[in-house]
Amino acid sequence: MTQATEFQRRRFLAGALSSGFALGVRPAMGSAVASMRVADRNPKWDAATRRGLEFLARTQSSRGQWNTPPYPVAVTALAGLALLCSGSTVTQGPYSKQIARTTDYLLSQSRKNGLIGDPQNDQRYTYGHGFSMLFLSQVLGEEGLQDRRDDLVEVLNRAVDFCGKAQTPAGGWGYVSAKDGQDYDEGSTTITQVQGLRGCRNAGVTVPGEIIEAAKRYIYSCQNPDGGISYSSQQMGSSRPAITAASLAALYNAGDYENAKVPEMLGYSRKELYDVKNVDDAFGHWHYTYLYYSQVVYRQGDEEWLPFRDRLYSKIETDQGPEGAWEGQIHNVYISACNLIMLQLDLGYLPIFQR
Repeated sequence: MTQATEFQRRRFLAGALSSGFALGVRPAMGSAVASMRVADRNPKWDAATRRGLEFLARTQSSRGQWNTPPYPVAVTALAGLALLCSGSTVTQGPYSKQIARTTDYLLSQSRKNGLIGDPQNDQRYTYGHGFSMLFLSQVLGEEGLQDRRDDLVEVLNRAVDFCGKAQTPAGGWGYVSAKDGQDYDEGSTTITQVQGLRGCRNAGVTVPGEIIEAAKRYIYSCQNPDGGISYSSQQMGSSRPAITAASLAALYNAGDYENAKVPEMLGYSRKELYDVKNVDDAFGHWHYTYLYYSQVVYRQGDEEWLPFRDRLYSKIETDQGPEGAWEGQIHNVYISACNLIMLQLDLGYLPIFQR
C-alpha cells in the first residue's frame, strides 16, 4: 500500500469511527470532493492560510504550548485545532510534530479531578477545558498507538465527568466550575463546554445525555423576543450577536436542528452578521463571533455559504500581517487560530465542523 493510499484509508476510518450518530467520512485530500472544494477557492486565501499555519508552527514552544499569558490552555487548544484543520494529524502531514506537541501539553494539564487547565493561574479555566476536550477528541480518531489512545480516552473520560459536575443547576457553565463560582453561568463558556462534549461523544467517549439536554434548555431560556440570546440567564438583557451565533453552533453540534426557536435565532444572526461587519463597526469579539457564525452558515449549504465565505475569507486575507499573524484582542495567536479555523472550514477535515 502506498503512503498516499494509507493516508486516505486512515481519513476514511477516522471519519467513520468518530461520528456518534451517523457515519461521517472525512474526505481525503486526493478525493473528488476535496479537489472540487480546493479548486473553488481563491488562491490568496490558501496563501494566507499557509502563512498563518507557518506562523503558528514556528511560534510554538518546545513544550507544546504557545506563550500567551492570558488563557494559555485555551489558546493552545485553539491553535492546535487550526493545525488539525489543515489535514495534518498527530502522525502525518507537515504539522504533525506541532500537533503531537500540543497533545502532549494538554494531556499534561489534566488534573485528577478531570479539569484540563490550571485553576491557580487561570481565572477562567472552563474556556481551556472546553477547547481542550474539543481538540483532544479530534486527535483521538487519528491516534494509532494503543497506549496513546488509552491515555486520551482516560483524560477525556475524566474531563467529561468534571464538566458534568461543573454545570450549574440552571444547565449552564461559568468561568469556573459551579461550586467554585457560586453557580454563576453565562453563554460563552456554556457553548465551549457543549461543543467539547459533542466532540467527545463523537469520538466514542460516553457523555450523559442529561448534561446536553440541560445545556440546551439553558440556551433557550436565555432567548429574547427578537430571537437573539442574552449573555446569561441570570443577567437577561439585550441580545448578543456573538452569543447567539455560538449558541446556534452548539445546538447544531447537539443535534438540535428542529426546535421551533432555532429559526428565530437564525433570523436574528443573519440580520446582524451575514453581511460580515468590519471589526471596528462590530460589537466586540469579532473573531469569536465569526468563528462560530461561519460554522452556522456553512451548515446551511452552499447557496448561503459561498457568498458569505467570499466576503469573510477576503476580509481575513486582507487583514493578515506580514509575518503571517493577525492582530486583535487577547493575543495574536488567538486571533490567528480563529481566522485559520474559519479559512479551512470548508476543507472538511474535522468531523466536528462537517455538514
